Amino acid sequence: MLTQQVLHLPPQKLFLCYSPLDVRKIPSFVNCKNGYVHSYSRVNALTLDELPPNALRRKREPQWRGGFSLGLDLGLARTGLALSKGFSIRPLTVLELRGQKLELRIVNIAEQEEVDEFIIGLPKSADGKETPQSNKVRSVAGRLAVQAAERGWRVYLQDEHGTTTEAMDRMVNMGLSKSCQQKKLDAFAAMMVLERYFSTSGEGTELVLPKNLELQAKLQRGPPKDVDFFSDED
Repeated sequence: MLTQQVLHLPPQKLFLCYSPLDVRKIPSFVNCKNGYVHSYSRVNALTLDELPPNALRRKREPQWRGGFSLGLDLGLARTGLALSKGFSIRPLTVLELRGQKLELRIVNIAEQEEVDEFIIGLPKSADGKETPQSNKVRSVAGRLAVQAAERGWRVYLQDEHGTTTEAMDRMVNMGLSKSCQQKKLDAFAAMMVLERYFSTSGEGTELVLPKNLELQAKLQRGPPKDVDFFSDED
């Protein structure tokens, strides 16, 4: 059982998140004579039912309109991007950036394309286990989730095992030259991630949540409505 403990800490709240599927322990601080009493409250984590990916929402609500998705195939040196608008999925671009520059560029592209969710390929082995590269992808996904939540966008992870091979086969069938295949492989791999995501109606995705509860509240509200797209009755 958790016990109360007096801590000499500044008057602020700390937010800890262990997993989207677990119950979070959220420390709160109450002013007292000798400092601050540290206590825990329990809050249910957000789920896919509360923040469904576009593919799942499309399955549940066939008449639903809207929802643009940006697929990402994150690599050590190159990152492929693909875009889904409506039922059209296409390779978008390949970025040769890393770190903060990469993340800022991804957010800028998302703004330009008016997307409201990121579908990030998560590397896994043939037996479904995560790889050393999985941790790196999770780190990037976590940082993107913070920036995305500020805008009401959601971030999901999708198993990407085999998508590079699928992308290569697709380009060969299209008759693309070897030089073109080399340049566009990562973007086509991102497209394969999106195609797998939509083919399963988003049911195999994993929601990536920021730790801050204010950001989670922004996620629940979603992105601001486009006044040119929505009517007064929506």
